[in-house]
Amino acid sequence: MKEVTSNRPDGEKTKPKRRKTEWLNGIEAQRIRSIKFTTVSGEPIDIIYTPEDINHIDYDRDIGRPGEFPYTRGIHHTMYRGQLWTMRQFAGFGTPDDSNKRYHYLLDNGQTGLSVAFDLPTLMGRDPDDSLSDGEVGVCGVSVSSLADMEILFKGIPLDKVSTSMTINAPAAMLLAFYIVVAEKQGVAPRQLRGTIQNDILKEYIAQKEWIYPPKPSMRIITDMFAYAVDNMPKWNPISVSGYHIREAGSTAAQELAFTLADGFAYVEAGMAAGLDIDDFVPQISFFFNSHIDFFEEIAKYRAARRIWARRMRDKYGAKNPRTWKLRYHTQTAGCSLTAQQPENNIIRTTLQALAAVLGGTQSLHTNSMDETLALPSEKAVTIALRTQQIIAYETGVTDTVDPLAGSYFVESLTNRMEEEAEKYFEKIDSLGGVIPAIEMGFFQREIADAAYRYQQELDKKDKIIVGVNEYVQENEKIEIPILEIPKEVELKQRQRIAEVRASRDRKDVKAALAELRDKAENGGNLMPSLLKATRVYATLGEMCETLKEVFGVYDEPLVF
Repeated sequence: MKEVTSNRPDGEKTKPKRRKTEWLNGIEAQRIRSIKFTTVSGEPIDIIYTPEDINHIDYDRDIGRPGEFPYTRGIHHTMYRGQLWTMRQFAGFGTPDDSNKRYHYLLDNGQTGLSVAFDLPTLMGRDPDDSLSDGEVGVCGVSVSSLADMEILFKGIPLDKVSTSMTINAPAAMLLAFYIVVAEKQGVAPRQLRGTIQNDILKEYIAQKEWIYPPKPSMRIITDMFAYAVDNMPKWNPISVSGYHIREAGSTAAQELAFTLADGFAYVEAGMAAGLDIDDFVPQISFFFNSHIDFFEEIAKYRAARRIWARRMRDKYGAKNPRTWKLRYHTQTAGCSLTAQQPENNIIRTTLQALAAVLGGTQSLHTNSMDETLALPSEKAVTIALRTQQIIAYETGVTDTVDPLAGSYFVESLTNRMEEEAEKYFEKIDSLGGVIPAIEMGFFQREIADAAYRYQQELDKKDKIIVGVNEYVQENEKIEIPILEIPKEVELKQRQRIAEVRASRDRKDVKAALAELRDKAENGGNLMPSLLKATRVYATLGEMCETLKEVFGVYDEPLVF
């Protein structure tokens, strides 16, 4: 950037400020607190940033204008002056009846999109009467094991008017089939449906560990979903490439950025290898990022993500459609930053994290509730979390201008550094043969484990402070927050419901549908039509997943030391 001069009263031109090194020399005797000044990811932070830190930046090449390549400042020209982000709250617990009531409550209180949390058995493709489901049914999310459950979950909710996000990965194709058929029963065609299904199996192998099949057949299922969505669901995102869980597992911001985008590139390459046109399917790929507690680092991460994605799509993969260049993403505030101690402090943490997401240009946002380290959120807590977004949107003024932090010496410097760190990781992943070989070698797992260990050491030494945990602790603290508890009756009710489903359906139709699904898995062809056929005859989630296991097998993670 061009250096600016100013006129002194005597007419002599001089630089508006002394050079950074001169200024630093002049403050050597000043008092500085004896702590490590780094981001939460451990990146060193200078005491001051000046034009010298960004003098290599070319505005048009590196920053540009909102809605224009490389989209550093946002993917839309007017951003929030044109339309606010979608406000979602991750919700789901107990039976489909319980969660349906919560969805209606949230929509009545101003939420503009639904975000479905499923319980562990559903995430693992198991029915509630599976012995491995004992004690987990409806506990960490809603129990859904058949079309009958999905019908109840969305009862009274017009699916042509609501955008829905579903956090499900290994059995994502089955849950998408359930959703499509529920919409059909409402008279809503797949082409009218808006929303996202997470469907990011690579991050499961890397971080969250909720997989079923090995990587190769899992990628085949995903590319089948891409193809189906291109032909039938133009408003739907068949994948949300997720850095959120990578960050929750202990990664740094740069690792979250690099590993997430590397996964995204792997999906792009898989789709192209399956014969899909990049400009047909990539515009339906979305992303999901964490918003952690280090305010400026997070903003820089989002800006770098857009720039990296745009350049790769255009310059490496040859995409011609500007929609393909645009990285669209949902953000959730950091669950791992919430504390059981002094839980009201979590409201403050979430507010700052949400503000960072908005200043970073998110398209969709979920704000965590203050009680989520203790249990699923209560109605009061989830309402406060939603009101946090609404206050940011309507009271703070941060939506009045696009990318207000652009040009900040500090933010632009951090954005550049984030991009540089990500590029180093891309080179390393490529040298290992790509994402899947790197997963099988345990590369990502080791990197995240090392980062988490370093951060824990900083907390133990109090190099980093978490208020109420390793400093400003309240002894004998009494937590007076109501806890949402899931009774045992939920599991019993869901077991009874699936028994009723099995008793009322046509067994021959189910057997034939599952046989067709197995044949497609063995001999090729898109799996989605067969999954839809199995859904319509009320085959269960567990039955469909077990059928594919017989063909694809299951994945065993390599040991990492």
